[in-house]
Amino acid sequence: MNSRAIKSIFISGVSAMAMLSFANGAHAELADETGADEMIVVTAGKREQALKDIPGSISALSEDDLRDLQAQSLSDYITRVPGVVFNDYQPGVSEVVIRGVASTTYHEANQATTGYYINEIPLTEPGFPLVIPDVDTFDLKRVEVLRGPQGTLFGSSSLGGAINYVVNTADASGLDAAFEGTVSTTRRAGELGYGAKAMVNVPIIEDQLAVRLVAFQRFDAGYLDNTGTGVDGSNDLRVRGLRGSLVWTPSDRTSFSVLSMYQEYDLDDQTYALFGPPKTFERSTNVPEYQDTDFMLHSLTINQEFDFATLTAVGSYTEKNSDLAFDDSIFLGFDPRTGTPQLSSSTGKSETEYLEVRLASTGSSPLGWLIGGNYTHLKSNSIGGAFLEGISDYIDANPAEFGGQPGSLMAPGDMLRREVSSNDVKETALFGEVSYTFADALTFTAGGRLFRYTSNPRLQFLPNAALIPPFDYQPGEKKESGFIPKFSVKYAPDDDFMVYALYSEGFRIGGINVYSAAAGTPLNFESDSTKNFEIGTRFSLADGAMLFDIAAYHIDWNNIQARLFVPVTFEAYTTNGGGADIDGLEMTMTLNPTKDLQFTSSLSYNDARLSSLLPDSFAPGGGYAEGTRLPGASEWTLSNSVSLHFDDAPMQPKFGLAHRYLSAAPVAFDSTLEKGDYHIVDLTAFVNVTDKVELGVFAKNIFDQYGILSAPFSFAGAVVRPRTFGATVRFNMQ
Repeated sequence: MNSRAIKSIFISGVSAMAMLSFANGAHAELADETGADEMIVVTAGKREQALKDIPGSISALSEDDLRDLQAQSLSDYITRVPGVVFNDYQPGVSEVVIRGVASTTYHEANQATTGYYINEIPLTEPGFPLVIPDVDTFDLKRVEVLRGPQGTLFGSSSLGGAINYVVNTADASGLDAAFEGTVSTTRRAGELGYGAKAMVNVPIIEDQLAVRLVAFQRFDAGYLDNTGTGVDGSNDLRVRGLRGSLVWTPSDRTSFSVLSMYQEYDLDDQTYALFGPPKTFERSTNVPEYQDTDFMLHSLTINQEFDFATLTAVGSYTEKNSDLAFDDSIFLGFDPRTGTPQLSSSTGKSETEYLEVRLASTGSSPLGWLIGGNYTHLKSNSIGGAFLEGISDYIDANPAEFGGQPGSLMAPGDMLRREVSSNDVKETALFGEVSYTFADALTFTAGGRLFRYTSNPRLQFLPNAALIPPFDYQPGEKKESGFIPKFSVKYAPDDDFMVYALYSEGFRIGGINVYSAAAGTPLNFESDSTKNFEIGTRFSLADGAMLFDIAAYHIDWNNIQARLFVPVTFEAYTTNGGGADIDGLEMTMTLNPTKDLQFTSSLSYNDARLSSLLPDSFAPGGGYAEGTRLPGASEWTLSNSVSLHFDDAPMQPKFGLAHRYLSAAPVAFDSTLEKGDYHIVDLTAFVNVTDKVELGVFAKNIFDQYGILSAPFSFAGAVVRPRTFGATVRFNMQ
């Protein structure tokens, strides 16, 4: 760590040893002057549990936390959680990285290393994610972040951890409504940004049946200038969505909950800048590189309580769509045959059906248990390749160059080359946990997941105008099965102190390389896995006025699925090889010196490096040596926040200051370019005009810090949004 980074941490005012799993004000059992307690209850363990009692690293950002941060998307709040880095690239495919478990700061070429869920329903599929849902924060109840592998309860993709969005569902106790309007201005943006969001909750049968509807639209004004197309602020983004909930509670012990949602991201031009001179906000392409993605979810959850346990059944259907283009001519120039730029294009669709049934014990018995099973079925298909306007006409005018074949066969729709991939993946799994508490203080927990995957991939490289030999790769059904264990021991003699030790694992299934079919790269790659060894403690002092959460961990990452690139064409592919050792410490402290003031500070150290050679036939020396830092694995992350609120004063003003720091880390295995090494400071202020209307102003990145967020290459990457000012009005009926 360099001296500048050390100085930055001390100047930021971090007191000694602090890191909290309750990130940014999500506090458990904070006693106020009346003696009332605020208990944070989470469902990330597939049953309701007090956050402070869980033997593992978990954070919960509440609805109030998200509002106070003026949060709209993951980039506004997720990096305030200890041990978390956000590869903020393209909306809808940006990835959360937990504890440094990632092989790229771009987009993994297979499953992401973090699992995503909404009300415990999977939002990720067992394969390449066309869309990584960044659920809008409006009307969210909380966001739960589980750090460390979660393979036992959540299955594949959770190598580093998992995120569980918890949305508010319909409430039959009374009528409710809410509205939020936002307007903002960003330096370099040519127009205003805005947001309009609304919720209505209507009881149909009092205390039994209700419906809740949410609608929102957000426009984030672009701040990059495309000198090639001549458009300033080219990377405009529109986010639209609908969410609906229907809850029927025919009795105190039975409930049926329907949740449906749709969200889309329309990006006019990609968000990466070209690093010609440093600190640039410019990019240059001959045509806009658009990206349109969306996802839709429909689900039904049934809960039935018995005297001894609760039975839960969940069924869901998720559909994702993606359509995007990149301008290859910035590398290859204009095609001399047609005089037009070559584009890389990709369209894809995935459909995932999910069914889970589980039974969890209830009551205060020292014996607790959970048993369940789930079934997942994914169908996906995509068409990728290169588009060259006019190539079909050129083929028809020059048949001798193409063996006499017509343009309609060699380049339908002016597709220079076409790759068609499909997959059919099924997973069946049994999972469970059992725990026993001795003398109301010492708890032992053991769990496991027995799983089996089958997949039927197909990859076709069709006849093409590039005259690359076509092929049809069908390896047949692939099977993979295994067992994922989990063990923990917890000692909690009272409500103010807990210490634990944990062992957990995570895994990803293998697949085929879709986007580099003709590049001479391996067609297949295998599964990889993580093993997590962790110890931690949580304790409070001064009657809850001081809260501490400390965890230390070691992760073994085996047979890494690494995202690499083919030279010149920059086609991405996945290969296996090598391993990584990840050692870290996460510490958080929350101070509540008065009922009006709260200070939270989180500090994380993460040393994530290859433990053996990672092969890369295109790299000098044939790969990346032991000791190479993992891409984007910043050694230090820091988050501070101060919240000052005057609940007894007229208009109940509240003020917030939030700071975060990310140390430098390489953007790729073979790159000298680094992301991080920047400080971001945000300010917020709110007043209550009436008991139902709140007005607020905010300033994000107030010192206009420039920083690289993610980059696939040394010459291009996403950068921090410049200084943004804005105002918000909120209405809440209740």
